[in-house]
Amino acid sequence: MSQSTANLLYLITIAAFILALRFLSSPRHARLGVQIGAAGMLWAVLVTFFKDEVVTGWWWTAAGIAIGSVVGVVGARKVKMTAMPQMVALFNGVGGGAAALISLVEFHGVWAHAGHVGAERGISTAFSALIGSLSFAGSMIAFGKLQELVSGRPITYPGQQIGNALLFAGAIALGAVAMAAVSFWLLIAMIGAAVLFGIVFVLPIGGADMPVVISMLNAFTGLAAAATGFVLHSNVLIVSGMLVGASGTLLTLMMARAMNRSVANVLFGAFGKVVAAPAGAEADSDGASVRSTTADDVAVMLAYARRVVFVPGYGLAVAQAQHDVRTLAELLQARGVDVRYAIHPVAGRMPGHMNVLLAEANVPYDELYEMESINPEFPQTDVAVIVGANDVVNPSARNQPGSPIYGMPILDVDKSQNVVVIKRSMSPGFAGIDNPLFYDPKTVMLFDDAKAALEKIVAAVKSV
Repeated sequence: MSQSTANLLYLITIAAFILALRFLSSPRHARLGVQIGAAGMLWAVLVTFFKDEVVTGWWWTAAGIAIGSVVGVVGARKVKMTAMPQMVALFNGVGGGAAALISLVEFHGVWAHAGHVGAERGISTAFSALIGSLSFAGSMIAFGKLQELVSGRPITYPGQQIGNALLFAGAIALGAVAMAAVSFWLLIAMIGAAVLFGIVFVLPIGGADMPVVISMLNAFTGLAAAATGFVLHSNVLIVSGMLVGASGTLLTLMMARAMNRSVANVLFGAFGKVVAAPAGAEADSDGASVRSTTADDVAVMLAYARRVVFVPGYGLAVAQAQHDVRTLAELLQARGVDVRYAIHPVAGRMPGHMNVLLAEANVPYDELYEMESINPEFPQTDVAVIVGANDVVNPSARNQPGSPIYGMPILDVDKSQNVVVIKRSMSPGFAGIDNPLFYDPKTVMLFDDAKAALEKIVAAVKSV
């Protein structure tokens, strides 16, 4: 297949990717969007496989397709939904690493034959290797934090900002000299510096900011892929890379806006590096105390409520309790209770984490309410049930100017008539700060694993 024919056929892939993004913008059509995107990628792989320059090495290409397919299928089938953020970070990093390796291999061919590197090819090669390596290393650290192999707290060192800036500038300088001198070893040195920068760049970012970091690294991988498209003269790679880069950038800005913080503050503020207040600190200062409850008492509250709003958080994901909360909701709806789900943009550990979990449990899309839609409804809500959420319902963000999360938009659950918090203990959330909501007179705490607690509540509701 000639290059001209391949470029014409690649238009189908480009159109599929654009349509996929369009459908992914709505939860109701997200599944179709994924299917269209996957079909577009499959088409691109098949077209590439039959190009003239690939035919001579098709065994290697076929082996790569087979290995990648096995990894993808196993990942999709075996990885639990709770580990989806880790898998997203891992796959994203692999994409960045692939872009860097392609640039390295292409440059090695030029270097081995003592060729000349033009400005366009040199800039795109260095950019792809730099950003791809950074994305790979940063994504691996993000994976480690999400998998709890690396501490979720910000890891900093003296002179961090200056040191990081000098390291990044050094990597750029090495790339420029490598292209000018056509030095393969200098390019390897640049990749090493970029990998080190990716590590020290993500280490100071706390677990609370992982949704933003994942979006940003996704954008980096897209830009690296687009630059690799210039290296390979591949139009489909350029377009698809820019689509990923643009959508990832927009998502990063949206996530930062949802926390009422700038992207610079997220990346360089070491948010979460605060000492958690002792459990009960608020109780000592305000004379309030925590009220614990039982599953039977919660069941009575819910069974005779008019409106109940469930607020899912990462604790729901860890306990894999999404099916149990849906079962409870269906029981309440059968009794005539108006049941809704309040979704905060940064709840969980990746963008849309709660939407994905609840969709897996077949929760109807029309019962999911974004923060802007559900907040006005809380004053008319009889019971708000918080399942594993913490920082996104912390009133300190609204009424304590000295709080690290002050100004962050939150779910106004404290305006409900009653609040039930299902939580293992009084430990703080990702932000590492106490939550005054737990000491509110209208709040009761059900200390238990989310799945176990919901199962007990379901059994109690059936007997009410």
